[in-house]
Amino acid sequence: MSNQEENQNINSKDFLLGTLIGGIVGASVALLYAPKPGKELRQDLNEGASMVRERAGEWKDAAYEKSSEWRQLAQEKSGEFSTTLTDRTKDLTDRVRNTKDQIQDKVTDFRSQKNADETLADTIEEAADAIEEDTKE
Repeated sequence: MSNQEENQNINSKDFLLGTLIGGIVGASVALLYAPKPGKELRQDLNEGASMVRERAGEWKDAAYEKSSEWRQLAQEKSGEFSTTLTDRTKDLTDRVRNTKDQIQDKVTDFRSQKNADETLADTIEEAADAIEEDTKE
């Protein structure tokens, strides 16, 4: 088969497929837009409006249910967050308090040690003075 014959077969298939689809779409549009008596048209419009109302009601109910679920989830999560925050704040406060106490203890120990060192230095100095005086005599 030559290249020209293949192109002609493809074009023929495309044309037939387009014609078939166009026919189906045209028939559907014709049925939708076919004139109906006023009573039938009003009945169709009322049925369509009822369906839209039902769907809107279903969507409203679904939205209300989802919003209730989200509200409950938000309340649970905020409660968990509050509890966690309270626990961590207490833990941090305890750590700061313990660290402060440890620092104060070390400062007190340092001061006590400094006083002891000064007392020891004074005692050594007094002893040295006493020995010096004894050696002079």
